[in-house]
Amino acid sequence: MSIFILPIPSSPVNLKVMSLKTPWMFRSLAKLITGMVTEPAATVTTLLYYSDLLPRNLNLERLVQRELLHPENYLFHFLINILKCFW
Repeated sequence: MSIFILPIPSSPVNLKVMSLKTPWMFRSLAKLITGMVTEPAATVTTLLYYSDLLPRNLNLERLVQRELLHPENYLFHFLINILKCFW
């Protein structure tokens, strides 16, 4: 039987780091949700295209939204990397 010691989430250092990253994650989540609501086909195509699950095709490139690949869109990049790893 082993005992796991988890970091204390209420320590001042952890709270400061979490408070710094939270606005970025909310912005990233808002961008992803707005993309899925306004243009769901283009958003899903962009996810699949950049995770190398769709073939490189001129017809599909028309649906790809390059503005979703902004460096601060962390959640979108996270989803792309997850799809690259597991499919």
